[in-house]
Amino acid sequence: MDWTETIARVIHLDTFSSIWYWMTVIVSWAVASHWLIGVPFDLLFRARKCEPQEIADLEAIVDVNVRRFTGLTDSAGPLLLGFITFVLVGLGMGGFYYGSEMAQGLFILGATLTIVIIQNARVAHELRASPLAGPALVSRLFRMRVWSQIIGMIAIFFTAMYGMWFNLDALYLF
Repeated sequence: MDWTETIARVIHLDTFSSIWYWMTVIVSWAVASHWLIGVPFDLLFRARKCEPQEIADLEAIVDVNVRRFTGLTDSAGPLLLGFITFVLVGLGMGGFYYGSEMAQGLFILGATLTIVIIQNARVAHELRASPLAGPALVSRLFRMRVWSQIIGMIAIFFTAMYGMWFNLDALYLF
């Protein structure tokens, strides 16, 4: 076995049976649930104690990131929505119509992460319209994190079930 064959075996494009795909899924969801509107969870966790400096830091970072998110969605929102839709439709067609396993895996990951991105943008617009401060802000961001984690758990469960079905179907066990 030469080195090109070794590399091909390590980096193969079989999505649902590849350790690389599952590592990408895990890391993607860990990052998505750690960063809420660009605010790291550890800052939110420290602000939960209601220390004045921690609350002030949280409010400052939330203010900056809310302006950043809403500015981006206000100026380039339709363009971003069109691009994301184009990519997801392309992956969906490539995966489910043409049978590409890699496209199926990327579609499932991308579609579910898009839900969390939309949630982040929606909460950013809510906070711009009616800003929260102190414990109310901490509570709102904790609720947002819980929903992000619920979406992530459902997405990972669905991906695992679909991946198992796909692999069993590929072995002609169904």
